[in-house]
Amino acid sequence: MRGLLAALLMVVSTGVASPALAERGSVTNLPLPRFVSLKAAEGNVRRGPSLTHRIDWVYKRRNMPLEITAEHGHWRRVRDRDGAGGWVHYSLLSGARTVIIEEEVLDLFQKPDPSSPVRARAEAGVVARLGDCTPGWCEITAGRQHGWVRKTALWGVGPEEIRQ
Repeated sequence: MRGLLAALLMVVSTGVASPALAERGSVTNLPLPRFVSLKAAEGNVRRGPSLTHRIDWVYKRRNMPLEITAEHGHWRRVRDRDGAGGWVHYSLLSGARTVIIEEEVLDLFQKPDPSSPVRARAEAGVVARLGDCTPGWCEITAGRQHGWVRKTALWGVGPEEIRQ
């Protein structure tokens, strides 16, 4: 009981839930929120979770990272890096992880260390495939280039997320 109370106090004071208290999707039982990518070249974003709801806009960038915030049947409520969102059919989404570069010019290092050699550079808006992540760094691949970047320069990965 004391552990649960401490965890609840942490959520109230910091706004961050521990992984044990993370919300789960009612359909998939996967954590919410979570990051995915757009599988299709185009994806209709609807006002509600059905074909009868109006299309508000269309995503037109394959592999764009999106964050799922809710589930309803075959529909997922998503948001993009600008905070815009709506409902997308699950068949348009992939579990393959991608990120968007948020810095104007980002160095890709050989190792997760700023003193290691720079392998390449990427510009803001580039979509890259997400690899391993440590507490402060992630390995990404953009086209034929790959390297390690600071996690804070990316949208599409959680600040505390570790990947191996």
